[in-house]
Amino acid sequence: MLQPPPAAPGMREEDIDTPALLIDLDAFEHNLDRMAALLADGGARLRPHAKTHKSPVIAALQAARGAVGQCVQKVAEAEVLAWGGVRDILVSNEVVGAAKLARLAALAPIAQVRVCIDDRAGIAAVERAARDAGQRLGVLVEIDVGAGRCGVAAGPAAVELAQAIAASPHLRFDGLQAYHGKAQHLRLPEQRREAIAEAADHARRTVEQLRQVGLDCPIVGGAGTGSFVLEAASGVYTELQAGSYCFMDADYARNLDEAGQPVTLFRHALFVLATVMSAARPGVAVLDAGHKAVAVDSGLPLVWQRPDLRYVGASDEHGTLAVASETAAPKPGEKLRLVPGHCDPTVDRHDWYVGVRGGRVACLWPVAARGAMA
Repeated sequence: MLQPPPAAPGMREEDIDTPALLIDLDAFEHNLDRMAALLADGGARLRPHAKTHKSPVIAALQAARGAVGQCVQKVAEAEVLAWGGVRDILVSNEVVGAAKLARLAALAPIAQVRVCIDDRAGIAAVERAARDAGQRLGVLVEIDVGAGRCGVAAGPAAVELAQAIAASPHLRFDGLQAYHGKAQHLRLPEQRREAIAEAADHARRTVEQLRQVGLDCPIVGGAGTGSFVLEAASGVYTELQAGSYCFMDADYARNLDEAGQPVTLFRHALFVLATVMSAARPGVAVLDAGHKAVAVDSGLPLVWQRPDLRYVGASDEHGTLAVASETAAPKPGEKLRLVPGHCDPTVDRHDWYVGVRGGRVACLWPVAARGAMA
């Protein structure tokens, strides 16, 4: 059920009801502009991943800065974006089930939609859905470039699937999906370089073998916030699917650069605003933000700009802070910003973004694709 917004435009940040999902608009806009600038002179285009933000509003702001479309993982996300005006959508995932594929094909009159496959059964299923809808759908062959998740083997097996797609009357072979998810959070730059070099080699070899059988490969898609610079420089990737860059989270901030320092291309822009609800015990404070407000799968959140406070435990509705000293102890009613460990599932816990600038609420945006799992 959609909850009422926790704030109103013009409200002071300290008056926002909590827990609330905050976007620091200055940091957020810096991130969008920085990514656009980084890719301005390269051959690779940005197709941000909407599984991070789940918002047609944010998709429009990315498009205004040059993004060619959006990625999603689920048909339900594609529906929300298409209904919200996004006109170029890639489901960077396999879709299984006649009902889901019918829903995807039904979007074709209002958006260019593409989907990934990694076996012949997938080709047959997408072909049936496209035929029944009277549409022609773009299809990418997903290759396994090191993540060990979905994807057919690079090389001849992928070429065989591409040929089958090209021969299907209602399908169009649009390229390769070559995303290396495990590489995104490798902490050391040399680890990321090695992983992406291998991924790019898989993709390059497959593109060449496609050319040998007369197939163009207009899209080679992949990359994420942790590695996109490497894919962009490879000369083989044409679309970069970074998502978290617009918000950044505590886990991405643990990646190191060549100097052994945290990578600082982007700023933390997404926060969960929480209220201290108890400080009854010395050295401990309790917030109203636990598992149901902030994801902890990639580590506990950080307390923003308060090194004297450490988030040490989460239960359903409570977050426990360790307080370094008596003078640092927050008081009941005090508001604190938390930097989530993982932004994507944290966003999915909230109905509204509260955009803040200069200590005031500037806007409210619905998390329109929240819970879009089907």
